[in-house]
Amino acid sequence: MNKEQIIELLQSWNFWNTEINTGIIRESYSERIEKYVKTEQIIVITGIRRSGKSTIMKQFIKQNIQKGINKKNFLYVNFEEPQFAGLLSLDFLQQIYDAYKEIIQPIGKYFILLDEIQRIKGWEKFARAMHEKKEAMVIASGSNADLISKEFGTLLTGRWLEIKTYPLTFKEFLEFRQINIKHKSEILLQKVKIKQLLREYLQFGGFPLVVLQEEKEDILKRYYDDIITKDIAERNHVREIEKLRNLSKYYLTTISLFFSYRKLFPIIGVSLDTIERFSEYFSECYLLFYVRRFSYSLKEQEINQRKVYTIDPGIATMISFSFSENIGRIYENAVFIYLYQKQHEIYYYKTDSYEIDFVIKQAAKIKVLIQVCYNLNNPETRKREVTALIKASKELKCNNLMIITEDKEEEEIIEKKKIKYIPLWKWLLQ
Repeated sequence: MNKEQIIELLQSWNFWNTEINTGIIRESYSERIEKYVKTEQIIVITGIRRSGKSTIMKQFIKQNIQKGINKKNFLYVNFEEPQFAGLLSLDFLQQIYDAYKEIIQPIGKYFILLDEIQRIKGWEKFARAMHEKKEAMVIASGSNADLISKEFGTLLTGRWLEIKTYPLTFKEFLEFRQINIKHKSEILLQKVKIKQLLREYLQFGGFPLVVLQEEKEDILKRYYDDIITKDIAERNHVREIEKLRNLSKYYLTTISLFFSYRKLFPIIGVSLDTIERFSEYFSECYLLFYVRRFSYSLKEQEINQRKVYTIDPGIATMISFSFSENIGRIYENAVFIYLYQKQHEIYYYKTDSYEIDFVIKQAAKIKVLIQVCYNLNNPETRKREVTALIKASKELKCNNLMIITEDKEEEEIIEKKKIKYIPLWKWLLQ
């Protein structure tokens, strides 16, 4: 591919001669990227496929053009372009850059935005060269936690900042549905509508395009297939793709439940090492997460069963099971997603025959104990949840106790411990 062909292909992605629709602004990300740009460090945007990384990059370009920066000073490249197949290499990246400089002729300092950069092995060399020469500001994105390779990671030590992206929070979901919550009073005034939309959010998830389009299940199926094939199988050279898919479906069917690799061995039909390796791939591409049992002993954490959660409930309900029959587990998964996005240190806990869904740790201190229970109408259910909290509170020396439920909101004192009940819809909007 010569330089003219490269630029012709890039024309439709860039703002040089055309207007591009950049969608709805997610303020938290636009503010963070602007803040990080001022540090003049390399910016790395990570997150699950279709969580909005490309859109955030394009919004950054458009906002800065509106501030007066020349359109030519922005180069955006998506390395999932089909016509790039077979060309992806560090030399090809350099060729793109040379074509941009020669034909587009940017003036002064410019911005290079590289989307799905994990497809270019050794891209860190290019980014470091741009950074050291102060020739261009590099912003790179990728759908893998291992975006900066072990081989080249030391090249960027101390030179990069990370922005993690996620599917929409419930608050962002409401904004995409044109419900803006600025004050607590607005939450109460729109309570009925908010509760209706929570059900949709829990059923179809928060991927931006899924929220905005009618063909939700078709889009989710395509996302899932791309994650399995492109982000995992192709990247890691997995041959047993059907086994990989079966394991992912098993996990998605058992969200919020316990699992162990050894128990999966006879179910999936691959070696224990392969199960562990596949499970790590799911985590690296942000599809699944595994929560350990809390213990002050790292050995105890390692040997106990873990609980599995997914980054987006829409994929789980589309792939694996009935929404209405599993609403309690979906509630618990929604709480995990919220806590994960807040970058909390998350565990579960067991005391005797009782379980605490979430133990939130900060430094050496337990900050809050959380139970999630969709329906507390059954007295035995309520007694079980409360007893577990009281026992764990004494053992872990934590008095911040919470039960997240469908619609119950109150506080009660039991054995001198205050327990706060809060509906999920309100908790997600805190």
